Formats: sequence, structure tokens, C-alpha cells
Amino acid sequence: MPYASSAPVANRQPTQIRRLLQERLDALVRAHRVPGAQLAVHHDGVTYSAHTGVADAGTGRPLTAATAVPLGSLTKPYTAAAVLLLADDGDLGLDDPAGTYVPELRRAGRLTVRHLLSHTGGLPTGPGSDDAAGLTAARYLTAYCADRDAVGAPGTGFSYSNAGYVAAGRLIEEVTGMAWRDAVRTLVLEPLGTAPAFLGEPAPGRPVAGGHSVHPASGRVRPVRQTLAPVEDPAGGLAASAEDLVALGRALTGAGPRAVLSPQAAAEMRRPVPGAAPGALADAWGAGLALFQQDARLWCGHDGNAQGTSCHLRAEPDTGTVVAFTANANNGTALWHELAAELGPLTGEPVPAAARPPARGPAAALPQGAGSYRNGTVEYRVTADAAGGLALTVDGDTPAPLVCYPDLTCDLVDPATGRLVPGGRFLRDPASGAIDRLQISGRTARRTATA
Repeated sequence: MPYASSAPVANRQPTQIRRLLQERLDALVRAHRVPGAQLAVHHDGVTYSAHTGVADAGTGRPLTAATAVPLGSLTKPYTAAAVLLLADDGDLGLDDPAGTYVPELRRAGRLTVRHLLSHTGGLPTGPGSDDAAGLTAARYLTAYCADRDAVGAPGTGFSYSNAGYVAAGRLIEEVTGMAWRDAVRTLVLEPLGTAPAFLGEPAPGRPVAGGHSVHPASGRVRPVRQTLAPVEDPAGGLAASAEDLVALGRALTGAGPRAVLSPQAAAEMRRPVPGAAPGALADAWGAGLALFQQDARLWCGHDGNAQGTSCHLRAEPDTGTVVAFTANANNGTALWHELAAELGPLTGEPVPAAARPPARGPAAALPQGAGSYRNGTVEYRVTADAAGGLALTVDGDTPAPLVCYPDLTCDLVDPATGRLVPGGRFLRDPASGAIDRLQISGRTARRTATA
């Protein structure tokens, strides 16, 4: 165990806590064969930091505390914070129609700015990065976010959407007159004391880690290239360190050392949005933040996976505790789950790595779930066998068996390992009671045909 000592954690010196964190991070990185990782924990007014391994497995370049790691979707809270700062200054309202600022969304029903930030606008997830390459935000939104592409009416449900954050970035540009990178640098990064690092842009004096793919059986490590299209920057274009993420987390609690977000703006980001039921992604969602219930406390944060990286942030506003973790490998999330479960002796309570698992009964057949579902350009095909067992195919990939439960949730069976992966549920039409939607990893698809 990481804290095997006769002295209570509260009685230990900061140097001892740092050493214990470093030793545990070193051990877990070796066990999971992750090339490099960073951990930063802010608790009781002290920030503890540890890092280990290499930033690039090919060159052996070391990963330091200052190394920026591609954040993937953990970019979204930075974009949301910029929007909240504009709202705090009176430049926009969170409940204003998004089309007021984003012309391409003027016909998208009663879609608000808050809907964009909380993934409750009914927008599709958006195209793949290859299809988005070369597009401006205006062309992207016109091509992929027309009313015909909606997966639901605004405010009626949750569907994780990169397109919504492309729209949020476009909104920032329209309101500020600056490109998204310049705006987020000026409004958020520099006030936080974070040296900016964007994908595809040199960061003078700032090392940036590469992503890696680790084979689960052999442990073979392969470099992975970042392929995010520039138009997707507001959804995933930042790189930062665990210490940078702690600075953001402290701002999100409303008690950071720098005047970035007002307490009111931070509280608004953490406030659960009605209709935001993200399934396995989190327990609730705010205006830019995932929310995780841990006993009586509601933590906020976000997870991010770029190509070959895994990054995680958790912050608890009542105690001011912030935990940030980055890894430059696709299997870093498994390391994060193990590490988070062991931080309780330091933070005083467990750190929620994921949403609470649902309380459900034994597996049950669900043949009525068979059919075709669509989210934008992505097709989900659910087939049933003779016994009513279901399997899911996404855009024609290898089918993954589904283990279904009476509450309509389901686990995916990883075809490679046989392990159960939580992350799905079927949804009923409130009027008819028939299954009309499928939510996988927070992304909701409308039913287009029965089996």
C-alpha cells in the first residue's frame, strides 16, 4: 500500500508525503507499462507533485514536472471557463440562444449557450478529425449541425458532443474578436500562470510529451501521432501538465490563488444542469464540468484522452482538494483508477475516478433493443441472437457483445480481453415507452430502424 506507515497522514511532513506519492507513482507506472506520468495533489493548502518516466519512448527524453501532455477533452473546461468569464463580464448570457452569437445555429431550436457547455443541446458528436481537417468552424457547423442532425431537442437529454465545443469556440471568437487560441491564452491560461501549449504549435521553452499506444498483452510501446483537426481545438487542442491542471482545479473550486474565475462563475460551472444524465461518464454535468458524487460531496472535473494520452482532473470545492493526473499512454486510465482509489488516506476521502456504478439486478435479455441507431455520421448497429443476446457494431467495426440489465443499462464485452466495460444504456420514448435511443460512452444515438 502507498501509505504503509505507523504515522497518520495528517502527522507526516510534506517531504514524506511527496516521497510516498513518488514511490507509488513509480510502482504503478512500471506495473502498467506506461512510458511516463505526472501526479499533482493540492490538499490543506499544500501542492504535492510527482513525475516519472519518459516523454518520448523513442528518444528516451525524460518527462518532467513542466512537460505538457496533450489533454484531449480536458481542454473543454478551459473553453468553458473562457465562456463563463465572458458571461461574468456581461458580454453574453448562459441562457441566451446560441444562435445570437453563432450564426450557423440560428435555426437549431431553443439551443442555449448553457446547452453547448453541458452537452444538452442535442448536437451530434461531430465528424472524425480526418473529415474535419481543413474546415472552418462555420463550415463545420453548417455541414454537421443542421436541425436534421440533432439527436434530440435542446434541454431534453445528454449527448457528449465535440461539435458543441466547436460551436463554443466559435462563440468566443465572435464575442471577443480573437481567435480561440488567443482568447483562451489571454482569458484563462496566462491568468492561471500556465505557459500555453497547443497541439501543432511550437511552445518555446515548453517540452511537450508524445502519445503512445501500449499493447495490453505484450506491453509493446508504439508512438502515436496527434491528428486533431485545428477546427476541433476548443474541444481538445491544449497540452498541459498535472501542476497546470491543479491551478485550473483550484480556480474551479472558487478558491484559487489567482483571480481567474469569480466564486459565482466557478459555482455556475459546478451547478448540475437539468437533463444532463451522462451515464457512465459522470454522475451529472455542469456548464463545462463533469460532476462526481462521492458520499456527501460533489466533486467536479473532467477526463481527457488525446491520441495515446490519458488525463484526469478532480476538484472538491468544500475542502479545496484538487487531484490531477496525466499519462502519455492509451492505458493510463487504468493506472488512474488504481491510483485514485489509493489517495483517500491523503485527501481524507476517496477520490472519485468515475461515476458511481448503478445498482442493478442480474443480466437480462433485451431483444427489443436490436436495431440501427445514428449520431451524426456514426452508425450503431445492435443485433440479437436467437436467445435475445445483443451485440453492438459501430460503423462496421468488430461486434462487441452487450450484457444488458433490467434498468436498460448495459456493459460492453471487450472482444480482445473478455472484460466488461461499463458505458451503455438504452432510453425509452417518454410518450410511447418504446426504446428509441442508445447511449454509448455518453453519446446518444437516435433509433433509425428496428431489427
